[in-house]
Amino acid sequence: MKAKLLISSLLLGVVVLAFAKEKDPVLMTINGKQIKLSEFEYLYHKNNQQQLEKETLDQYVDRFVLYKRKVADAEAAGIDTTDVFIKEFEGYQKDLAAPYMTEDTTYKWELINETYNRYKKEIDVDHIMLPLGANDQETASQLARMDSLRTCVLNGEDWADLAKRFSVDPYVKRNQGRFGFISVCLFPIEVEDVIYSSAAGELSKPFVSQAGVHMVRVNEVRDRNDVHAKHILKLFPQNATDEQKAVCKAQIDSIYALLKAGANFEEMAKKESQDGSARYGGDLRWFGRGRMVQPFEDIAFSLADGQISEPFATQFGYHIVKTVAHGMPSLTELRPGIENVLERIGRMKEVKERRINDLKEKYNYRLGSAFENLLDKGLAANGGLDSAFVAQYFKGNKDALFTYGKKESVPVRALMSQLSVKSPIADLAKAKNEIMSKVNALAEKALDDYDRRELVKNNAEYRNLLNEYRDGMLLFEISNRRVWKAAARDTVGLERYYAENRDKYHWDEPHFKGIILSAKNDSVLNLVKADVKTMAADTVTYGLHNKYGDNIRMDHMVVKKGENPLADYLAFHVGDKPNGKSYPEFMILNGGVISQPEEMADVRGMVTSDYQDVLEQRWKEELAAKYPVKINKKVLKQVK
Repeated sequence: MKAKLLISSLLLGVVVLAFAKEKDPVLMTINGKQIKLSEFEYLYHKNNQQQLEKETLDQYVDRFVLYKRKVADAEAAGIDTTDVFIKEFEGYQKDLAAPYMTEDTTYKWELINETYNRYKKEIDVDHIMLPLGANDQETASQLARMDSLRTCVLNGEDWADLAKRFSVDPYVKRNQGRFGFISVCLFPIEVEDVIYSSAAGELSKPFVSQAGVHMVRVNEVRDRNDVHAKHILKLFPQNATDEQKAVCKAQIDSIYALLKAGANFEEMAKKESQDGSARYGGDLRWFGRGRMVQPFEDIAFSLADGQISEPFATQFGYHIVKTVAHGMPSLTELRPGIENVLERIGRMKEVKERRINDLKEKYNYRLGSAFENLLDKGLAANGGLDSAFVAQYFKGNKDALFTYGKKESVPVRALMSQLSVKSPIADLAKAKNEIMSKVNALAEKALDDYDRRELVKNNAEYRNLLNEYRDGMLLFEISNRRVWKAAARDTVGLERYYAENRDKYHWDEPHFKGIILSAKNDSVLNLVKADVKTMAADTVTYGLHNKYGDNIRMDHMVVKKGENPLADYLAFHVGDKPNGKSYPEFMILNGGVISQPEEMADVRGMVTSDYQDVLEQRWKEELAAKYPVKINKKVLKQVK
């Protein structure tokens, strides 16, 4: 009975496995490479969505086969193994994978949203800081010392006096420990977290950040009220005299008079303002209190929405301000700025750290036991970290540095290229941290690469999109080599093709063929005309270029009426004289109007295009002979 059950279970397993495989069967094989049904359907449906007239399935199969044969030819040429291709494709892999890495985008959004919500509040805060200790014991002593200062505050002692006597905050001499209203991303995150989690009137307990030991007091919490403003600025010259300032005043008054008469503020800012905001119509975007100099800030906040100020002076020059709106900018408006600030202060690392920690758990990341033993006992026996330790224990070491995934691992020897110990580190904790920082960097890359490989295996949409990009890159490069550039470079082939098909190439209307010379002024043009009369025909262009250099420009062209204003005016005698700013004077140096092409160069574009078609057809025939195709007709019928 047990034997029957076992056999039944095995047979069921075979059936289930066969059914699973049939979910995405092989549709065709090209040069021995299997093409699955899912990949074909993905491209077939995408193609039909982009076409005005849908192709039949048979038509698309023919085009798909040609497409895959060209990709096979690119692989045979080794294009996919070049450094240029690999580097470009790796960049595409990361970009295309990003939307599928939900943890990454979720964590990033959480951080941005948290920052925006904090930005909505302004907090009046006081701050005292003591230095960190050299070790945990000394830091604990500093925490106890700060707790004593907290007791002093609770007993009514003056905050400013305590700050001046004990705080090591670099701003304490200027502010006596009173920061006033602050916003996000100004303090270390540990300090910001405490500030934004405290209520008005609350005095924090002592806490530690990477910068020191802190205590903060929140005095008031208020809703933020920003202003969106634009301005026009006339800058004072450096060390401006009263006379120079008077000139600026006259200029700004003139602008103000035009604005009162109805001139557009943004256009005037683009034309007249003398700072970087001019290109944006004077737009300074949103800003809060404490960001701008006085009286600029007070005036911008005092104006009603849409109101324009009278001219006023700051230390920089004379301004006219237009207040666009008061209130709180949206997350959409602030998001680019928030992301830039978070990146600049290093907080975007949190997104990466959270994702890597999740990957470690997801893929069962473990340090190698032999390596852990090395860290604990080897460092102690060696008396710390030095180059001798690295050479002795890491060089050629095949033991697992860490393991992950199903059977993936990185050997200890991989640390050799990461660790460069210029001076010995005797402190064992610091030595271990130095090594582990390099281990974590290796783990981050290994787990990230593995996650993308798993994504390719487990996510059909991403896999098909990635294959499409890869094949598209290969198709472009091989087509460039075999058809587009090949035709342009094969001058002998082009000439031969033109000679054999000369009757195909004729014009419906005359063309100007020749050289038009343009000069920087009429004096130069007159000198050129005199020189041309004395030069041999085959030395004119070289001789003129050598003599006049940048004072002239010579344009070789074959154009019909309407294609070039210089040719229209000089050769076809239509239109007004062109306004050439740099080269306003011109003449026909040689050539004239012809009714039909005289040589291949006259119709090179048309000939090249036709010759590309010839090369394409030759290539198709070569591909058909070189890369055999087998199509499973039964699977083809499954295409939806």
